[in-house]
Amino acid sequence: MEIVVPAEYKVLWETNEQRPVVKYPAEVLRKVAEPVERVNKETRRLIERMSKVIKLANGVGLAAPQIGVSQRVILVSPTGREMLPLVNPEITHREGEAINQEGCLSLPGLYGDVKRSAIVEVKALDPEGKEVRYRFEGLASRVVQHEVDHLDGILFIDKVDVSTLHWAWPAGSDAE
Repeated sequence: MEIVVPAEYKVLWETNEQRPVVKYPAEVLRKVAEPVERVNKETRRLIERMSKVIKLANGVGLAAPQIGVSQRVILVSPTGREMLPLVNPEITHREGEAINQEGCLSLPGLYGDVKRSAIVEVKALDPEGKEVRYRFEGLASRVVQHEVDHLDGILFIDKVDVSTLHWAWPAGSDAE
């Protein structure tokens, strides 16, 4: 899909210290990310870097490829407060379906409706390398699925109902 960014939104698509998230159509966003072989200090540093970027970007989720690192690491923060890092996340169960609006830090200002599972169960490793399992519903379920898609080189624009695509200023953006 070709994305033509309207002139007034181009500032959101700049990549700099204030906006460090990799933007579409960067190649890293379309690659299948590599599994983390062993959770170590380097992995924890990556998670720390990602947590700084997600706060700066006012995001609810972030995948390592969005900061240019092709590794299977995501951060989920649907409340905007607590951040849950998941290493090598794998969706093990899906239930129901829900259609809701999504956006993406790598496609800032673009939104549209995406059909996802209403509930997902996920198996992953925590920052210490221990296996963890979670059940997510609502926004948390949507965020996890969106971020796991990033690890597989899939963007929300690949699943969006194209008729619902529209441009809007992201909540909390300084250009609003």
